Amino acid sequence: MRILIAEDDEHISESLKEALCHQKYVVDIASDGQLAWEFVEAFTYDLILLDVMLPKLDGIGFCQKIRAHGYHMPILMLTAKGTLDDKILGLDAGADDYLVKPFKLKELEARIRALMRRSSATLPPILKWGNLQLNPNTCEVIYDNKPINLTPKEYSLLALFLRNSNRMFSRSAIIEQLWSFEEPPREETVKMHIKSLRHKLRLAGAPEDLIETVYGLGYRLKQNPL
Repeated sequence: MRILIAEDDEHISESLKEALCHQKYVVDIASDGQLAWEFVEAFTYDLILLDVMLPKLDGIGFCQKIRAHGYHMPILMLTAKGTLDDKILGLDAGADDYLVKPFKLKELEARIRALMRRSSATLPPILKWGNLQLNPNTCEVIYDNKPINLTPKEYSLLALFLRNSNRMFSRSAIIEQLWSFEEPPREETVKMHIKSLRHKLRLAGAPEDLIETVYGLGYRLKQNPL
């Protein structure tokens, strides 16, 4: 899942990015409201962490613009302004939640999980494909009752395929989905991660071609899994 951090304090944004990447999210950072808007137009985000006091376009204006253009991803406002009137202003602008600085990282992560669950309430809580299961709430991956230990990027790859089980992804499409705007890798890196993911799945007993290569086009899940 992809998160946008709209925050002009570099120390805060980098600390949040490090923590969220550890939780297997793909994270982009925008240091002002105008850049954040350009990111929203270019990429699909599952959630936005939004500082109220942003340069160029403040958080309230950004939030109003997001909703006016029909975007429905959850928005969690982060701000030093903690009065009741400030909270009402943010929520009325279209924010889904409001967290006052300074805050505990664990509370932020819990609020993110809650917003993610709320926004994906119509999706199955556990992603399944044959004997393969991925639990987004615990980040556990199991094949035929055998746990599989994946790196964050391998986990994100598998989740991408399971959430789009009938879709084929080129390497460039995978990069766009799973890497942040600031650090896109070479396409060869995608091939290495796919190879490692296949190896771990195979060790757990999965078919070698559970993730198929369609030569010249990309990768997809094997249809009609056992």
